[in-house]
Amino acid sequence: MKHTMLELLRSTNRKGIENVIEYLEKSDFFVAPASTAFHGNYVGGLLEHSMNCCRIGLELRKVLIAQKPDVADKLSEESIKLVTLLHDICKANIYKEEIKNRNNAFGSWEKYRGYTVDYSKFPVGHGEKSVIMLLRLGLDLSTDEILAIRWHMSAWDLAMQSPESKSNYSTAKEMAPLCSLMQAADCLASGVIEETRPPMPLP
Repeated sequence: MKHTMLELLRSTNRKGIENVIEYLEKSDFFVAPASTAFHGNYVGGLLEHSMNCCRIGLELRKVLIAQKPDVADKLSEESIKLVTLLHDICKANIYKEEIKNRNNAFGSWEKYRGYTVDYSKFPVGHGEKSVIMLLRLGLDLSTDEILAIRWHMSAWDLAMQSPESKSNYSTAKEMAPLCSLMQAADCLASGVIEETRPPMPLP
């Protein structure tokens, strides 16, 4: 799966993509979970989620173009690969394994191995963090790609409490169909395809 993801990224021939790949290789991206307690909460969950988003995004492109051919230029395969595979690069190096305690079904305490998350090294939010990281790595992103990654959390973004952010979000969706495609792929991958695994108790 890792090899396939790197092949997909390289196939975009985008300026700066090798810098991004080098960062991914040095980080824990390929073994990190996608969350602590929800979809993909296991080793490799983040990679799996990114690949699921890419597959769904490319299939959605075909469906949308069949219905509305003029969106083809705004939904290029290159852009879809980049935003779906890299929208959660912000999750690299934030998860840590730790031993936790819980009360089991029999009313006794047991230890289990789980994940905790630490945002303290770069606390700037979620979608915007991914955009900033990619730009810092020298990846040449279009405006539509920036908007799609920035707003991929849609209504789950805490910044949505701000009237200004709500206005920016609405404008972004009007400007870039890629935003809606990214959000749909993300929701379908995390909410339909991927599973949450209950952590196993330690012996």
